[in-house]
Amino acid sequence: MTGQDPALPRAAAVPGGAGLPEDLPVPSLQDADYDGAIDSSLRSPAERSRTFRGILVNTGLANITTSYLWFALTFWAYLETRNVIATGVIGGAYMLLIALSSISFGTFVDRYRKLAVMRFAAGFTLAMFALSGVLFLLTPADRLLDLGQPWFWVFTLIILIGGVVENLRNIALSTTVTILIEPDRRANANGLVGMVQGLMFVITSVLSGLSVGLVGMCWTIVVALVLTALAFAHLLTLRMPEEVRAAATDARGGFDLRGSVAAILVIPGLFALIVFSTFNNFVGGVYMALLDPYGLEMFSVELWGTYFALGATGFIVGGALIGKFGLGSNPLRTMLIAAILIGIVGALFTIREWAWLYVVGIWLYLILVPFAEAAEQTVIQQVVPLHRQGRVFGFAMAFESAAAPITAFLIAPIAQFWIIPYARSTAGAAHLAPLLGEGTSRGIALVFLVAGIIIIAAALVAFGTPVYRRVSASYAQTAAAAPVP
Repeated sequence: MTGQDPALPRAAAVPGGAGLPEDLPVPSLQDADYDGAIDSSLRSPAERSRTFRGILVNTGLANITTSYLWFALTFWAYLETRNVIATGVIGGAYMLLIALSSISFGTFVDRYRKLAVMRFAAGFTLAMFALSGVLFLLTPADRLLDLGQPWFWVFTLIILIGGVVENLRNIALSTTVTILIEPDRRANANGLVGMVQGLMFVITSVLSGLSVGLVGMCWTIVVALVLTALAFAHLLTLRMPEEVRAAATDARGGFDLRGSVAAILVIPGLFALIVFSTFNNFVGGVYMALLDPYGLEMFSVELWGTYFALGATGFIVGGALIGKFGLGSNPLRTMLIAAILIGIVGALFTIREWAWLYVVGIWLYLILVPFAEAAEQTVIQQVVPLHRQGRVFGFAMAFESAAAPITAFLIAPIAQFWIIPYARSTAGAAHLAPLLGEGTSRGIALVFLVAGIIIIAAALVAFGTPVYRRVSASYAQTAAAAPVP
């Protein structure tokens, strides 16, 4: 930090804040313009909001393009090799690299101007995708698809690195909400981010498979290159004069783990908030591992892709609702309520092997997910000084990205070798029938039921913790002290 934070009103200024510890450190609003690096008076809130929408649409196009190529690579690799090791390594390596790189990404976001960071990420991704296209054209197909030779793995790694670096833009995007959007509208802006992410799910779920099947991997790379180039060119036209210069920051080096942890621990209860979100992702790993197997037991592969895309429209609906109505006066309370509802839906949407129940359940589940994600972002944007937000968002992304794959790797073999065989045995089917009905996927339904109950219990416990009260009070203080636009 470049200066000391003046004391803000404490318990007397916070509704229901009696008993709030006197030494609770609350970020000052002065942090928002540390040494004049940020000047929000240069343009009106409407003009800044228009710039944010341009950045959001641009980042959405980049995310869609990256996911489109990444999903296509996974489909192509399996269809050409019929080797699940290839697809498993691709998916696992992708999530692992995101987890390992996110803290570095957050450090760079804090050290450099946000729009410059986004342009660097876009240009780097474009270069990687172009390099992958050159390698695809120059390498004979039989050598490229031979897993015993390095070419397939080099080709995959190039696309993987391009896709991972593109995630740098998502961290920078979260900080641009703080710079460009008035405090009372940030929850709505985070809802729009969730809506764009939902659109990515819908488009890539359908188009990636169609692209590989109809035009092949070569033209799929060409399409991704053209879209990435368009997004990069559009990004060069955007301006964000509010960020006058790169802000002075205490971020050091290219991997400031110590600074990331310090930025989190200085806010009481913030680490617990990230841990709770991570716990949600641990349980979410159950869905990541078993949603597709359950759907493919019920539908053909062609229909399943379409039905999942239909369910993914829930992500758009949830984001739109937040964009319209916000998250209420206490986003943390909204987050825990959403977690309880997610648990209820997750426990019940496979209670019987009915196709309509499963699709509606996925739709409702994905409506609720943006509420949990937007609430975490809104709290961080409000209680963490801007010059530390990159590292906090990066640390949270690293923590949370690592959680779901770990659970998926654990639950998949447990379900495959123990739970599903038990549920399909005569004795197991008889025991489960009164609760879960009959069908070939009752074992997966049992896993979903238990996971949903765990989420509900965890959220109810969180409501009664001192951490919930401290973070809620800290958010209320900074929100009450924010200037009225």
